[in-house]
Amino acid sequence: MNHWIIAPVILPALLAPVIGFVMRRDIVLARTASLFGSVAVLAIAIGLFIVAGGETQVYYLGNWPAPFGIVLVLDRLSALLVLVAALLALIVLVHAVATGWDNRGRHFHALFQFQMMGIVGAFLTGDIFNLFVFFEILLIASYGLMIHSGGRERMRAGLQYVVINLAGSTLFLFALGVLYATTGTLNIADLAVRLQEIPADEAALVRVAAMLLMIVFALKAALFPVQFWLPGTYANAPAPVAALFAIMTKVGAYAILRVHTLVFGPGIEATEGLAGDWLFPGAIVTIAIGAFGVLGARRLMPLIAFSVVGSMGTLMVAVSAFSPVGTTAALYYLVHSTFAAAALFLLADLVTRARGADALATRPATVQNGLFAALFFAAAIGMAGMPPLSGFLGKLLVLDALRDPATITWAWGAVLIGSLLTIVGFARAGSTLFWKSTAVGADAAATGDTGQAHAPTRGTEVAPTMAALGVLAVITVLAGPLTDYLDGTTGQLFNREGYVTSVLGTGSEGEE
Repeated sequence: MNHWIIAPVILPALLAPVIGFVMRRDIVLARTASLFGSVAVLAIAIGLFIVAGGETQVYYLGNWPAPFGIVLVLDRLSALLVLVAALLALIVLVHAVATGWDNRGRHFHALFQFQMMGIVGAFLTGDIFNLFVFFEILLIASYGLMIHSGGRERMRAGLQYVVINLAGSTLFLFALGVLYATTGTLNIADLAVRLQEIPADEAALVRVAAMLLMIVFALKAALFPVQFWLPGTYANAPAPVAALFAIMTKVGAYAILRVHTLVFGPGIEATEGLAGDWLFPGAIVTIAIGAFGVLGARRLMPLIAFSVVGSMGTLMVAVSAFSPVGTTAALYYLVHSTFAAAALFLLADLVTRARGADALATRPATVQNGLFAALFFAAAIGMAGMPPLSGFLGKLLVLDALRDPATITWAWGAVLIGSLLTIVGFARAGSTLFWKSTAVGADAAATGDTGQAHAPTRGTEVAPTMAALGVLAVITVLAGPLTDYLDGTTGQLFNREGYVTSVLGTGSEGEE
């Protein structure tokens, strides 16, 4: 077995309590340990990404064979998402340290490491029950991060967030109970085998479990009609936390891809077509909600939050096809939208601090107004899907994957009109924040109100935002090789027999 597979889960799990109990009063020591841990996880993630190009690898905890023991599964999809999460986490952590956000509460770094444990564990687990466990770790840690530094509005949004997600967790348990009572297993590979043996006329309970899981995963992915928690949560969370949360909705999308392709997907008579029939219209409405939310936003953070809702709708439209070409498009757009959202949230933190508020209203121009305007322009282009950045390529791939005559009108119309409304919303926001504010600054100069009381933003504070934008540039330039890798990833995902053989067929092997 490759013991490095469990390392990105174990490392933050061990580091978090040490930081929480030993270093919570020493911010320098906590920062050092947290940064070291994040760099180490990123290095491990790069190594796993490199070795995941071949066959699926399985780690058997305690050397117990599947499906009786706990397994972690490393394939191209999980390796890609672990790498994306690790890189995003390091970018966000550097921003939090540079801007001092981590020093506004004692437990930021401990919660951050627990959050990483939950995210990475969700991507690597080969068991649906342990997916539930990692979801709960995510919920607990993210709630603590959500209310970091306090405030009435933040506490209110945090309470709504945790109540909605606890309801989702309850549905998750119901689904697991029904699924286990029907099949006698919760191992993903074993479920894929057993569900093939259940006739469609005897699978009513299986279909109930599949739809309950779809609702739970749609809740995590902020998909209509359970998307309403995201705008308030992301808009009121600390900006670095909101940037990290950009990967959390992708956990829901990943769960839909993994479970509803391998377990309930094509070739499973009992549930075939069930997910896509519900997922497609939900994704279309989600795009509309996100686009109109961007258009009507009056504050910068809600504007970005609604753009995340819209991007998840675009992602899930591609997923809803449950086809190799659709999944390849979805994965490319997933990587793009994660870093585009993170760049916007990190930049919003810098702009809000310089302006003193995040209201989309004219104020005197701030120090480094031109720099902020250029960064906002680049990030908005990425999120809206305009050339030359990766959002344009991602949406082209999505549109190309959705050419079925039965869905092309709705899919293309939603994506294109949603993109147009998003462009208008971001253009209006950028004009108000940077262009009109420059004119106001010229008039305010006579009265001495220049709006430049805030010290210039340091290079270390801007660097994480530039790094996130740099990732968009890299995946644009390397779109060809990345798409080739994603084609292989999709082929592996839809190869149910290969996954089952890797997990169940080598369960007795314990050597490295």
